[in-house]
Amino acid sequence: MTKPLPDFSFETAALSRGYCRVAGVDEVGRGPLAGPVTAAAVVLDPNNIPEGLNDSKALSAKRRVALYDLIAATADVSIAHASVEEIDEINILRASHLAMERAVAGLIQAPDHLLIDGNMTPRGLTISSETIIKGDARSLSISAASIVAKTCRDRIMVDLAQQHPGYGWETNAGYPSKSHRLALQNLGVTPHHRRSFKPVHNILYQDKYVSD
Repeated sequence: MTKPLPDFSFETAALSRGYCRVAGVDEVGRGPLAGPVTAAAVVLDPNNIPEGLNDSKALSAKRRVALYDLIAATADVSIAHASVEEIDEINILRASHLAMERAVAGLIQAPDHLLIDGNMTPRGLTISSETIIKGDARSLSISAASIVAKTCRDRIMVDLAQQHPGYGWETNAGYPSKSHRLALQNLGVTPHHRRSFKPVHNILYQDKYVSD
Protein backbone atom coordinates (compact mmCIF):
# COMPACT_ATOMS: atom_id res chain seq x y z
CA MET A 1 0.00 0.00 0.00
CA THR A 2 1.53 3.32 -1.06
CA LYS A 3 1.72 6.13 1.47
CA PRO A 4 -0.53 9.11 0.69
CA LEU A 5 1.36 12.13 -0.63
CA PRO A 6 1.26 15.52 1.10
CA ASP A 7 -1.47 17.86 -0.09
CA PHE A 8 -2.64 21.46 0.25
CA SER A 9 -5.60 20.76 2.56
CA PHE A 10 -4.10 22.34 5.72
CA GLU A 11 -3.26 25.45 3.72
CA THR A 12 -6.69 25.57 2.07
CA ALA A 13 -8.40 25.25 5.45
CA ALA A 14 -6.33 28.14 6.86
CA LEU A 15 -7.02 30.31 3.80
CA SER A 16 -10.75 29.57 4.10
CA ARG A 17 -10.60 30.85 7.71
CA GLY A 18 -9.39 34.21 6.40
CA TYR A 19 -5.61 33.90 6.57
CA CYS A 20 -3.76 35.25 3.54
CA ARG A 21 -0.17 34.02 3.79
CA VAL A 22 0.38 30.52 5.14
CA ALA A 23 3.96 29.40 5.72
CA GLY A 24 5.23 25.86 6.22
CA VAL A 25 8.05 25.58 8.75
CA ASP A 26 10.46 22.68 9.31
CA GLU A 27 13.96 22.06 10.63
CA VAL A 28 16.65 19.50 9.92
CA GLY A 29 19.74 18.48 11.85
CA ARG A 30 18.65 17.74 15.41
CA GLY A 31 20.41 14.38 15.48
CA PRO A 32 23.90 15.03 14.05
CA LEU A 33 27.03 15.26 16.19
CA ALA A 34 28.36 18.14 14.09
CA GLY A 35 27.19 21.19 12.20
CA PRO A 36 24.36 23.68 12.68
CA VAL A 37 20.66 22.98 12.94
CA THR A 38 18.89 24.46 9.91
CA ALA A 39 15.29 25.58 9.46
CA ALA A 40 13.26 26.84 6.53
CA ALA A 41 9.99 28.72 6.16
CA VAL A 42 8.18 28.57 2.83
CA VAL A 43 5.07 30.37 1.55
CA LEU A 44 3.99 28.55 -1.60
CA ASP A 45 2.15 30.25 -4.44
CA PRO A 46 -1.16 28.29 -4.55
CA ASN A 47 -1.25 28.78 -8.32
CA ASN A 48 2.31 27.60 -8.91
CA ILE A 49 3.20 24.69 -6.64
CA PRO A 50 6.11 22.55 -7.89
CA GLU A 51 5.12 18.95 -8.63
CA GLY A 52 6.59 16.10 -6.63
CA LEU A 53 6.92 17.76 -3.21
CA ASN A 54 7.27 15.24 -0.40
CA ASP A 55 9.02 14.63 2.91
CA SER A 56 12.70 15.32 2.09
CA LYS A 57 13.65 11.92 3.59
CA ALA A 58 11.50 10.18 0.94
CA LEU A 59 13.34 11.84 -1.96
CA SER A 60 16.74 11.21 -3.54
CA ALA A 61 19.41 13.89 -3.15
CA LYS A 62 19.20 14.65 -6.88
CA ARG A 63 15.41 15.09 -6.69
CA ARG A 64 15.72 17.32 -3.61
CA VAL A 65 18.17 19.62 -5.40
CA ALA A 66 15.87 19.90 -8.44
CA LEU A 67 12.88 20.68 -6.22
CA TYR A 68 14.94 23.12 -4.14
CA ASP A 69 15.56 25.18 -7.28
CA LEU A 70 11.86 25.06 -8.26
CA ILE A 71 10.74 26.09 -4.77
CA ALA A 72 13.25 28.96 -4.69
CA ALA A 73 11.98 30.18 -8.07
CA THR A 74 8.26 30.08 -7.23
CA ALA A 75 7.85 30.65 -3.46
CA ASP A 76 8.83 33.03 -0.67
CA VAL A 77 11.65 31.11 1.00
CA SER A 78 13.74 31.84 4.09
CA ILE A 79 16.52 29.68 5.55
CA ALA A 80 18.11 30.17 8.96
CA HIS A 81 20.42 28.34 11.35
CA ALA A 82 21.40 27.97 14.97
CA SER A 83 25.11 27.44 15.45
CA VAL A 84 26.96 24.66 17.24
CA GLU A 85 27.77 27.17 20.00
CA GLU A 86 24.07 27.98 20.40
CA ILE A 87 23.16 24.28 20.42
CA ASP A 88 25.67 23.65 23.23
CA GLU A 89 24.55 26.71 25.17
CA ILE A 90 20.75 26.42 25.04
CA ASN A 91 20.22 22.72 24.03
CA ILE A 92 19.25 21.24 20.68
CA LEU A 93 15.47 21.58 21.07
CA ARG A 94 15.65 25.29 21.89
CA ALA A 95 18.26 25.85 19.17
CA SER A 96 16.07 24.16 16.55
CA HIS A 97 13.19 26.40 17.64
CA LEU A 98 15.48 29.44 17.40
CA ALA A 99 16.36 28.48 13.82
CA MET A 100 12.64 28.20 13.03
CA GLU A 101 11.95 31.61 14.56
CA ARG A 102 14.76 33.13 12.48
CA ALA A 103 13.49 31.47 9.30
CA VAL A 104 9.98 32.88 9.76
CA ALA A 105 11.41 36.34 10.51
CA GLY A 106 13.43 36.20 7.28
CA LEU A 107 10.48 35.82 4.89
CA ILE A 108 10.14 38.72 2.45
CA GLN A 109 6.53 39.26 3.50
CA ALA A 110 5.37 38.25 6.97
CA PRO A 111 2.98 35.27 7.07
CA ASP A 112 -0.21 35.42 9.12
CA HIS A 113 -0.47 31.66 9.81
CA LEU A 114 2.16 28.95 10.29
CA LEU A 115 2.06 25.20 9.71
CA ILE A 116 4.83 23.81 11.91
CA ASP A 117 6.22 20.30 11.65
CA GLY A 118 6.10 18.39 14.95
CA ASN A 119 4.11 18.88 18.13
CA MET A 120 5.65 22.03 19.65
CA THR A 121 5.34 25.68 18.70
CA PRO A 122 8.58 27.62 19.27
CA ARG A 123 7.87 30.17 21.99
CA GLY A 124 9.22 33.03 19.85
CA LEU A 125 6.55 32.44 17.18
CA THR A 126 3.62 34.44 18.44
CA ILE A 127 1.51 34.66 15.27
CA SER A 128 -1.30 32.22 14.55
CA SER A 129 0.03 28.68 14.06
CA GLU A 130 -0.75 24.99 14.22
CA THR A 131 1.57 22.03 14.71
CA ILE A 132 1.28 18.97 12.49
CA ILE A 133 2.92 15.69 13.50
CA LYS A 134 4.77 14.22 10.52
CA GLY A 135 3.80 17.43 8.74
CA ASP A 136 6.59 17.05 6.18
CA ALA A 137 4.70 14.06 4.77
CA ARG A 138 1.24 15.69 5.04
CA SER A 139 1.45 19.38 4.12
CA LEU A 140 2.96 20.62 0.85
CA SER A 141 4.26 23.80 2.49
CA ILE A 142 6.05 21.84 5.22
CA SER A 143 7.36 19.37 2.60
CA ALA A 144 8.82 22.32 0.71
CA ALA A 145 10.41 23.66 3.92
CA SER A 146 11.91 20.24 4.69
CA ILE A 147 13.42 19.98 1.19
CA VAL A 148 14.90 23.48 1.38
CA ALA A 149 16.33 23.00 4.88
CA LYS A 150 17.86 19.60 4.15
CA THR A 151 19.38 20.63 0.81
CA CYS A 152 20.91 23.73 2.36
CA ARG A 153 22.29 21.90 5.41
CA ASP A 154 23.73 19.07 3.30
CA ARG A 155 25.62 21.68 1.24
CA ILE A 156 27.01 23.24 4.42
CA MET A 157 28.23 19.83 5.60
CA VAL A 158 29.90 19.13 2.23
CA ASP A 159 31.77 22.45 2.58
CA LEU A 160 32.78 21.63 6.16
CA ALA A 161 33.93 18.16 5.04
CA GLN A 162 36.49 19.80 2.75
CA GLN A 163 37.87 21.77 5.70
CA HIS A 164 37.87 18.73 7.99
CA PRO A 165 38.41 15.58 5.89
CA GLY A 166 38.09 12.13 7.39
CA TYR A 167 34.76 12.44 9.21
CA GLY A 168 32.64 11.64 6.14
CA TRP A 169 30.41 14.66 6.52
CA GLU A 170 29.94 14.83 2.75
CA THR A 171 27.93 11.60 3.00
CA ASN A 172 26.75 11.35 6.64
CA ALA A 173 25.93 15.10 7.04
CA GLY A 174 27.34 14.95 10.57
CA TYR A 175 25.04 12.17 11.78
CA PRO A 176 26.61 9.56 14.08
CA SER A 177 27.46 6.91 11.49
CA LYS A 178 29.96 4.20 12.42
CA SER A 179 32.71 5.87 10.35
CA HIS A 180 32.00 9.26 11.93
CA ARG A 181 32.22 7.84 15.45
CA LEU A 182 35.47 6.07 14.56
CA ALA A 183 36.91 9.27 13.09
CA LEU A 184 35.98 11.13 16.28
CA GLN A 185 38.07 8.67 18.29
CA ASN A 186 41.00 8.67 15.85
CA LEU A 187 41.06 12.31 14.69
CA GLY A 188 39.51 14.03 17.70
CA VAL A 189 36.90 16.75 18.08
CA THR A 190 36.64 19.68 15.62
CA PRO A 191 35.23 23.16 16.35
CA HIS A 192 32.12 22.05 14.44
CA HIS A 193 31.27 19.17 16.80
CA ARG A 194 28.49 19.60 19.34
CA ARG A 195 30.22 19.30 22.69
CA SER A 196 26.96 18.81 24.60
CA PHE A 197 26.21 15.62 22.65
CA LYS A 198 27.23 12.51 24.57
CA PRO A 199 29.61 10.83 22.06
CA VAL A 200 31.54 14.10 21.64
CA HIS A 201 31.39 14.99 25.34
CA ASN A 202 32.71 11.53 26.28
CA ILE A 203 35.72 11.86 23.99
CA LEU A 204 36.53 15.31 25.36
CA TYR A 205 36.17 13.97 28.90
CA GLN A 206 38.46 11.00 28.09
CA ASP A 207 41.07 13.34 26.61
CA LYS A 208 40.91 15.57 29.69
CA TYR A 209 41.15 12.53 31.96
CA VAL A 210 44.23 11.27 30.11
CA SER A 211 45.94 14.69 30.08
CA ASP A 212 45.19 15.22 33.78
